Amino acid sequence: MENSKFTAKLEIIGINPFVFIPDEILNKIFKQSGKNKSPIPVKGFVNGQEFRQNLMKYLGEWRLYINLKMLKNSPKRIGELIEVSIVFDNTERCLTIHPDLDKAIKESAVALKNFENLIPSRKSELIRYIDHLKTEAAIKKNIEKIISHLEGKTDFFGKTINN
Repeated sequence: MENSKFTAKLEIIGINPFVFIPDEILNKIFKQSGKNKSPIPVKGFVNGQEFRQNLMKYLGEWRLYINLKMLKNSPKRIGELIEVSIVFDNTERCLTIHPDLDKAIKESAVALKNFENLIPSRKSELIRYIDHLKTEAAIKKNIEKIISHLEGKTDFFGKTINN
């Protein structure tokens, strides 16, 4: 599959920078992916920087969200024209859960039940959160926060829930 290239104005919705995808490129991605519902995995380049991301439909419009890994200082660059090269990404995207997080979840029946009942994007968010941490101390501390959250004791950021 060949990447489709276009130039787009960087826009923002809320705090999220994004670009709209031209209709002919969207239709090509729909055909390649065999679907027209989000999320659709894509890959490519933004101003020469490689990315893997999902196309998302929000408020009736398809958007490619441009995060800081894709474009340095993206929230400060609203209005800039950027070069995008994009194609459907048919490679398997599986997250591997940190072994310490997996163990901690399995050691608590309540945490395990609540983790299994999370929507897939929320599960991925928790798994990715731990994967981005660098030190063992940070990993341990944040696994404790996640377990406390999954057990209903705190919100995710460690505040005690008042009953």
